[in-house]
Formats: sequence, C-alpha cells, structure tokens
Amino acid sequence: MANPAALLRVPLGSALEPICGEIIAAYGRQYLVECADGGLLLCVPRGKKSLLACGDRVSVAPTGPGQGVIDDAAPRATEFFRSAAHRTKLIAANATQVAVICATDPSFSDELVTRVLVAAQHQGLKALIVLNKSDLADKLDTAHARLAPFEQAGYPVIVMSATRDTGPLARALEGEVTVLVGQSGMGKSTLLNALVPEANRATREISTFLASGRHTTSHARLYRSDDTAIIDCPGLQEFGLAHLAWSDIEAAFPEFSAHLGLCRFPDCRHRSEPGCALHAACAEGRIHPRRMELFHRIAAAERAGAASR
Repeated sequence: MANPAALLRVPLGSALEPICGEIIAAYGRQYLVECADGGLLLCVPRGKKSLLACGDRVSVAPTGPGQGVIDDAAPRATEFFRSAAHRTKLIAANATQVAVICATDPSFSDELVTRVLVAAQHQGLKALIVLNKSDLADKLDTAHARLAPFEQAGYPVIVMSATRDTGPLARALEGEVTVLVGQSGMGKSTLLNALVPEANRATREISTFLASGRHTTSHARLYRSDDTAIIDCPGLQEFGLAHLAWSDIEAAFPEFSAHLGLCRFPDCRHRSEPGCALHAACAEGRIHPRRMELFHRIAAAERAGAASR
C-alpha cells in the first residue's frame, strides 16, 4: 500500500489556486477528490447541504495539507438516483452505463433488477445484466431462464464467472463509466477485483483517508483502469423509485414504446381496460407477461407511496 501521507497531499500549484478534480469516494459530508495531477484531497462541501456523488467534477479550494473545501461542481451529464418516500439518494454522477449483477446462487430479485433498469432508462443510460457464477452448472439454466423476459425486452445479458473469465464483461465496459449495482452475495466484489486489480489497494487507501473502513463500505467508490471507469455500489436489497411519476415508469419499459398511445382510452392504465394496446401485445407474445406483472407491481407501489406522502 502506498504511503497515505505521500498520496494525501496538496496538488501542484499555489495553495490559493482552485483545483479541479473528480470525487472518487464519499462518506457523509466528506469526499475524496482525485485531482488532475493524481493528488488526493479530503474535502467537505462549502455550506450545509451536500448533494454530491462519485463521478462529480468539482472545483476545490485547498485549506491545508491534504484537505480542501468543494466550492463548485460542474453540470452533470447524467444523474443516477434511487429514492424512498422522503429521501432521494444520488448514487453516481456522469455515468454512461449501468450493469446489474445477478448470480446463479443465491437467488436474485427480478423486481430489483427491473427497478434499477427503470432508473437507468429514465436517465438515458445504457444498461446490461450480468449473470455471474456460471460455473455453478446445476443452477445456471434456472437462473438464466429468469432473465429471459429482460432479454426479450432487448437488454444484453452477459453470462460469466468472475473466477474464470471476465473478458466478455470487460469488453462491454470499455470506454464507459459504468455503475455496478446488485444485491449482496452476487459476487460483485470478486468481479470488481478481477476487472480492476488495483481495487483492493485503492479501497484500503480510501479507508485510511476517511479514517474508518466500515464507513466506506456503505458508499459508492470510483475506480479507473485504462479507458474504463467503474463506480461500485454497495449491495442493495431495495431500490426505490419515488422520484418517478407513473408515466416515467411506463416510458422506462423499452418494449412498451411501440404500443404507447395506441390504447382505446388515453388514460389507460393497462389493466382490464378494453382496447389496451399493451395487453394485446402481451397476448401476441411481443411483451413478456412477467414484464407486465413487474410493471404493475412497481407502478402500484410507487403510486401508493406517493399517495401516503
């Protein structure tokens, strides 16, 4: 591990000059900023509110050796959110792609996968699904079959084993800023370490800078390797979409797009209404019934949450 004192330094230039950098780790109101010359600064935002995330490009005013204050953030190309009834969490800024990590074992929630994909689609991010632990051959067919509705909807599914060959996924990540999202136990840490060999060292350094390893495990971290950037998120068991309206969720199912606006009634909710174009497409096999079921479950849950607020 590199000497933290050597890495946690004021970058080149006058201590009074603003410094541009990128947030690579966060905990509460503390942010680790990687500067253009490779130096690292542990920073706090100016003011009381903190609406920053990994991937944000910021302007920092150094305040002492290895420390600074974030004065400003550049406009974001994208924002990747999850939200509960009274709280919105910005997971990553300026990402271009989301990769949802599933596994043959333990079982994964296809509803959580759908929720992540809806959030990505709403932001115009590319998305793919990774089925990890393909070496568990006796469980592979069952797990892969559960992803058939997503493949029919047009999402790429990469079947692989992080302990054997990450080549197919590595190629899909080239040139992208990818957010890795998945439930606990999907093998995401093993996958990350195979894709970015320096990830373990970088995580230890970040833990040192933030003074507590247990803190950094609950927040996203950004790693770079050649032309690939990965924002690793902690394992999730839920993914709220309270920031999205019903129409946003409807529009975020890509296989629905060819049929929206064709229902007999303009306010069709795609349940039992006569002349529903989505139900007709589902009956004809153009929309997978499981995707319709997931759409209704998610839309109903978010509408119920909105009504209670």
